[in-house]
This record gives sequence, structure tokens and C-alpha cells, in this order.
Amino acid sequence: MQQEPVFIALDFPDAFAVRKFLKQFDSLTDKPALKVGMELFYAEGPTFVNELRQQGYTIFLDLKLYDIPHTVGRAVASISKLDIQYLTIHASGGARMMAAAVANKPDSMKLLAVTQLTSFSESEMQATQLTQASLVDTVTHLAAMAFQVGVDGTISSPEEAKAIQAVTSQSFVRITPGIRLLGDDNGDQRRVTTPQKARHHGATGLVVGRSITQAVSPLEAYQRVLQEWCKD
Repeated sequence: MQQEPVFIALDFPDAFAVRKFLKQFDSLTDKPALKVGMELFYAEGPTFVNELRQQGYTIFLDLKLYDIPHTVGRAVASISKLDIQYLTIHASGGARMMAAAVANKPDSMKLLAVTQLTSFSESEMQATQLTQASLVDTVTHLAAMAFQVGVDGTISSPEEAKAIQAVTSQSFVRITPGIRLLGDDNGDQRRVTTPQKARHHGATGLVVGRSITQAVSPLEAYQRVLQEWCKD
């Protein structure tokens, strides 16, 4: 199974906070991979992403693009100039939207489709989207659609990773947020698990935020996540 990085979610309000946080990882030989979400990207823009890339960080830009196919395709083409390694779109935008994104991405960038947000419980998802379908059924339906049009992988709960693999392929990327170390608070996430369990569920990579960023020692928490992720 191909293994993607463990991404630290940079859920910070500005570049100053990120620079201060990342100084704690200066002792590492291998730089951690980073997820830049909407909060940080809208505050600091492409310039800060370029700064992180110039420092050698692997960047996952989590913008969850969702619009008509033409607009998303052109957005992906623009974002590709940033030399990032991963970018998210919303699978619920449909096959034509996802295909437009695929057509405009470089080979060096992996396109990941968000299925259902990990903040959703099944009942919340059904009420919001006016459906009786289960979470697993909606996630696998969207994942299969993404796979068919050439998307590289999905973002989903760890609980759904094996089901996604079953309708796609072994090499299809399955990145899972909603990761917590034992004893950590779930926050606004509903479908969460530990790094080790996520791997056993079929995840190929992790996104970890508060368990690292809000830890007393973020470096120690990051190293603990890596250790658990690599356990058999």
C-alpha cells in the first residue's frame, strides 16, 4: 500500500503564528508535511504558500473547490502555479466538475476529492442533504465517481477508507482527517480515530490538527503520531 505523509493541519490565523509554531520542528532532519486550509490561505494568500515551498515543505492546499466545471478547472490551473503537492475539491460537485479539475492539474500534483465532512454524523448528513442513504453509501458513491474521472484520491473519515478502497483501487489515495491521540478531545469532529486504527482501517495518509498544534509539546505529539501510524 502506497503511504502518503502525515500532514500537520496549520489551523492558525496568520503567518506569524505558523512561523512560531514551525520553529519547534527545526531539529528534525525531515520536514513535516503541512496542510494549509482556508483560514490561513485567505489570510496570507499565495505568497505565504510560496514561502513554505521555498523552505522545502510538502504542501497540501485544502480549499475544497466547488463551482461549475469551467470555474473549478480554471481555478485548478491557477493554483497549479504554486507548485503544491496536494489540492482538494468537493466530490459533490459532480463528475463533470471533477473531470475539469483533473484536466487542468499537473502530473506533479495530486487531486483529492472531499466526500463527506468528518464533522457530520450520519443523521446530520441525511437531514442536511435530504437523503436516506447511509454515510458509507454516499462516501463510496462519491469516491467511485472521483476514481472514474481520474481524481487521485479522497478525503474521508478513517472509518470509510476500506470501503473506498473496495470501490476504487489499492493505489487510490485515502487521506483521513479526524485523527486524535488517545485522551484528546474530539472537538467538532464526529467520526474520529487514532493514527494506528486509521492505518488498520485502510488510510494511506493522515491529517492531524489539534492533537499536534494544541499539544503541550507539538514536536513530541507529532513524533507520537508518526510512531503510532507506523505500528503494525
